[in-house]
Formats: sequence, C-alpha cells, structure tokens
Amino acid sequence: VQLQASGGGLVQPGGSLRLSCAASGLTFSWYTMGWFRQAPGKEREFVAGIKWGGTTYYADSMSGRFTVSRDNAKNTVYLQMNSLKPEDTAVYYCAAKARDSSSPRAPDYDYWGQGTQVTVSS
Repeated sequence: VQLQASGGGLVQPGGSLRLSCAASGLTFSWYTMGWFRQAPGKEREFVAGIKWGGTTYYADSMSGRFTVSRDNAKNTVYLQMNSLKPEDTAVYYCAAKARDSSSPRAPDYDYWGQGTQVTVSS
C-alpha cells in the first residue's frame, strides 16, 4: 500500500492550498481516509476525515476553514485549506483506515503517507 501526499508549499497568511493524497495497493473505496498534521515539537493531531460514502468529520479547530473530499474513481483524497494561519504550519499526512467509521485517533489508521510540508508565513 502506498499513500502519496502532495500539494504542500509556502503560502501567505490568509491564503489557500489544496493537498492531494493518491492511494495505491488497496481498494480505496473501502477505506476511511484521514488527514493529520504534526508541527515541530508537537504531537501529531487529527485534522479531518472522510468515510467510504463521503461523510466528513473535522477537528473542531479546523471546521469551517478546511474541507476534505475524495474521488474514488481516482483513488485520491483531498484537503482544501482556506484562510491559512501561521499556526497551520506543519507536515500534513494522509492515512487510511479499513473500517468505515470516523476516528481522530492516529493508532486507528492502518496506512500512512510520507507527509507534505505546509508553511504559512509572510
């Protein structure tokens, strides 16, 4: 199984980015997909997730600014991030979970991508 995250970069405060995560080696439509992030010196934290059928769930602090979506035909999950703040700076990871259930807990996810760096700075 491979999860390839992309789309990170440097963006100014208030800007937007869209992250993508392309999955291979699994039956993508059977997996709940999640996004997590980890800032330097901090623990990995849950950002957003999307279940098989498209039901989404978010960390409270991200709701309203971030939107997760998936395209099962392309085996890809996306994270649209708007109104970015410097505190959103982190490495963003995508993850896959075999059960069709929401979870903000990293140990519940079976597979992880390599991460993509997002830096919000002027």
